[in-house]
Formats: sequence, structure tokens, C-alpha cells
Amino acid sequence: MKEQLYTIPVNDEFDKDCECPVCEMYRSLQNAAVDFTMGPSYMEDDIRMETNRTGFCDKHVKLLYQNQNRLGLALILLTHTEQVIRDVKKLAKSGKPAGGLFRKKESSGVKAYMDDLDDSCYICNRMANVFERYLVTVFYLYENDEDFRKKFAACKGFCNRHYALLYEMAPSHLSGKVCEDFISVLNKVYLENLQRVRDDLEWFTDKFDYRYVNEPWKNSKDALQRTIQKLNSIPADEVEGIKK
Repeated sequence: MKEQLYTIPVNDEFDKDCECPVCEMYRSLQNAAVDFTMGPSYMEDDIRMETNRTGFCDKHVKLLYQNQNRLGLALILLTHTEQVIRDVKKLAKSGKPAGGLFRKKESSGVKAYMDDLDDSCYICNRMANVFERYLVTVFYLYENDEDFRKKFAACKGFCNRHYALLYEMAPSHLSGKVCEDFISVLNKVYLENLQRVRDDLEWFTDKFDYRYVNEPWKNSKDALQRTIQKLNSIPADEVEGIKK
């Protein structure tokens, strides 16, 4: 079938030899969002107004720091910090703290503001709509593209998080026999590949036993990293200290 705007990146990620194509979709979007944020856009008024308002989650502020544009990040965080100071000054004057530890009362304005701030992130917001569009495209391709169905069935499965996400979304985007087939194939590739990684991990542990010291490593040298990806959605080459 003819490739469209969203089908190209989805197909590209499923072409990769990886433990979870959806993780790769997410990572590509995340890298693009970080590059955009730390590029010339951070000087644009509308972008700065949004970053001032939302700030960044723990994960993404670390990635922004690693981007090496320290001056750009400093300017972004400077005006964000100034926005927080202004907002808290207003709230602190007008609101009162909630009741004691065991009294069930609504949070004060300051606490509610900080809770909202803690849950907000410019990078997450920028990625959200496109990532959802990519997931919807997975279902579209599965229903309409035979080559993609073969590619899906031959992939190395998915991490726990993205397996569950695809499983949950399927009935909203597929129906009847197509939906049944998708769930069946999804379960198969998830379970078979989780078992594969589990077996590699077992052999990895066996290799620390003196009885197997002279046996080949087989496919187990990076089994620990790949297991972390399956369980925690962290691509193997992003696990600390590991490079493929």
C-alpha cells in the first residue's frame, strides 16, 4: 500500500531488530521533541510561554541537560522559575494551608498548583498526540497492509507497557475477525519473545556457575539489558553503562 505521513515512521520502527518497536517509536519522537525544544524554538515567545507554564518532568529535564545546550536550558529554566515565583506569591497570599494530617480537606492552592506542576511536562505534551497517532496507525496498517501483518507477526514482541497498550486499544480501532486475529498474534509474539528473553536470562545466570564457565554465552550476554526493556520499557542500549 502507498505510504502516508504516519505509516512511514511506523513501518521504519517495525523494520528494526529490536525488542519493542513501540519503544522505538516513542524514543524517536522523544529525541525529536528534545532537539526541537533545545533548538532555535526556545527563543520563540509562544514556545517559551508554554515551557514557563508547564516545565518538564524528571526524565525529560535530564535529557534536555544531556543535550549540551546548557545556555538554552538555563534560559528556559530561568523564565520558568520566575513564573513559578510569581504564581506562588499570588497563591500564598490568597490561600490557606489545608487541615491537619488526618483531616480530609482539599489541598490548598499552593499544594494543588505544585501537584499540577509536578504532573506537567512540555516534552510529554508535545509527544502525546503524535505518539497516539502512531499507535492508531499500527491498527490501520494491520487491517489494510498484508506486508505489515507479516512484519508484525515476525517482530520480537513488545515491552509489558506497550503490549498492554496495544491490547487495550485494539477493540476501539479494529472489529470482528480482524480484531480477534490482532489480539491472537499480539499475544503470541509477546509471550513467545518474553519466554525467549527469559531463557536467555536464565543462561546468563547459569554462566556464573563454575559448571558452565567453559560453555558459550549463546544469546545471553545482553539478556539482562533486554529483560529490563521488556519489563520496564527502557531500550537495551539506554540501560546505564551498556552500549550495543
